Amino acid sequence: MADAVADFFWKRLAEWGVKTIFGYPGDGINGLLGALQRNDLPFEFIQVRHEEMAAFMATAYAKFTGEVGVCLATSGPGATHLLTGMYDAYSDHVPLLAIAGQQARNVNGAHYQQELDLTSVYKDVSAYVQQAASPAAVRHIVDRAMRIAKAERKVAAIILPNDLQDVPYEAPIRKHGNTFSGVGWTAPKIVPFEADLKRAADVLNAGEKVAILVGAGALHATDEVIAVANKLQAGVAKALLGKAAVPDDLPFVTGTIGLLGSKPSSNMMAECDTLLMIGSGFPWAEFLPEEGQARGVQIDLAPEMLSLRYPMEVPLQGESAETLRALLPLLEQKPEGGSWRAGIESGVASWWKEAEDRAMAKANPVNPQRVTWELSPRMPDRVIVTSDSGSCANWYARDLKMRCGQMCSLSGGLASMGAAVPYAIAAKVAHPDRPVIALVGDGAMQMNNMAELITVSKYMHRWPNKTWICCVFNNEDLNQVTWEQRVMEGNPKFEASQTIPNVPYHQFAEMIGLRGIFVDDPARMGTAWDEALASPVPVVLEVKTDPEVPPLPPFFTFEQVKNYMSMLGKGDPKERHLLVDTARQVLSSVLPGSKS
Repeated sequence: MADAVADFFWKRLAEWGVKTIFGYPGDGINGLLGALQRNDLPFEFIQVRHEEMAAFMATAYAKFTGEVGVCLATSGPGATHLLTGMYDAYSDHVPLLAIAGQQARNVNGAHYQQELDLTSVYKDVSAYVQQAASPAAVRHIVDRAMRIAKAERKVAAIILPNDLQDVPYEAPIRKHGNTFSGVGWTAPKIVPFEADLKRAADVLNAGEKVAILVGAGALHATDEVIAVANKLQAGVAKALLGKAAVPDDLPFVTGTIGLLGSKPSSNMMAECDTLLMIGSGFPWAEFLPEEGQARGVQIDLAPEMLSLRYPMEVPLQGESAETLRALLPLLEQKPEGGSWRAGIESGVASWWKEAEDRAMAKANPVNPQRVTWELSPRMPDRVIVTSDSGSCANWYARDLKMRCGQMCSLSGGLASMGAAVPYAIAAKVAHPDRPVIALVGDGAMQMNNMAELITVSKYMHRWPNKTWICCVFNNEDLNQVTWEQRVMEGNPKFEASQTIPNVPYHQFAEMIGLRGIFVDDPARMGTAWDEALASPVPVVLEVKTDPEVPPLPPFFTFEQVKNYMSMLGKGDPKERHLLVDTARQVLSSVLPGSKS
């Protein structure tokens, strides 16, 4: 029996090294599923609860492996459900292949059931999108999609009409109007010219107060970043996607930067005379040096990201580790023990003490910062941590001290709710021998993450290491937005939009074969983490956290203080509680006479 188009399709993807597919079935891809079933190919198919989660998982799989993530969905609504996860990959420069079904070719354009113009739907998010029209075209469509996804670290999309999937595959023939594509791509060595490296070195050597900012593009350049930082006697701040790029136990690592960042990171950027940015598209330019304050050098593999957030004197296109290795011999060793590095290290030490004080401050009932503060020293050596967007991302960013060998990520550029649990599932699929922890707000749990706990229950028997923990911050509030309304808009909490139902997440976990742990006593927080990390089955750790502990920037602007104080007279339902908790956490640094 001759191969059908669907048979050829999967065999071609296997040649490209694809091993894992995240997806959900439907009649638009029945031919593909049949071929997947009957062929002995090295694929693991992970059945999700919702197609959006398939795309999130594929994105995270790519982040944690460096390979192309692959997601699969049926036509119509299944195909459109993939979009949010596809945009997550697009925003974070992650290689992703989305495969979608389509209605039969004969009815395309007939307003048929579940027929959508998917080429147009996917056009904005995809660097390459193509709907196959003939068997011979499938070969080059697969090859181009995979090569573009891998080489450009972008999203590619393939749309296969359901009738085409089952017809016999026909290879292209040697005549006009055909093309013969091939499999394979190897990453090149991308390093700037020597003259440009010398220009960059001249700028960095001239600097007396050098600040380094690293992002996801520096995740594989840890040793090189540390070597450059030591030679320049620089401090190192981290964009959120670069949190694992350098370990936090180094005294000159100032932690994350920006709205979710640390005081020493902000101070360093405000005082530096030279900025070296490595593999980062950090979006908030107000947290970088003022224009004209510092000379700038930037290294990025993507030329479109160069000199985008700060006007760089020397923008260098190159792979981070290779470029830093080439740059390092050109850098002059700055004297150790200087006031710049000493000031950074003093600020870092003070910040960690302040972070501990904030985490241990009283709250009602559990201070959310204490959740991550107690986790930090307990994190296993090879742990993978994922975080959702929202207020829990603040505590993930500020309170977790990452060590060498650990990994972490979240939805960065898109900052989508609902990514933490699918990210954590993908992490376990990619590395079943590593412990995985997801930090999730109750809003994201109710939005879509509770359902994916069923996916954990379905696949946990495959994992040799059973440590998989979903920590839920249950505060019955869409907390990040509540605080944004208060501080940015000067409005009190709008309960109709912000208050969400109280759900017993730990009990739901028990219902589906996981372990549930509930904490509403701060003194039990450390013990609860110990229990969860020792559990022989995956755990949902539900913590009743205080929504009035403010997830705010490292510094208040005058405008933010004014908005906040004006809000207090507008009838916020938690006004009295707010005054006490905010004084403990933040206002002591900006209001004279306040006490924490």
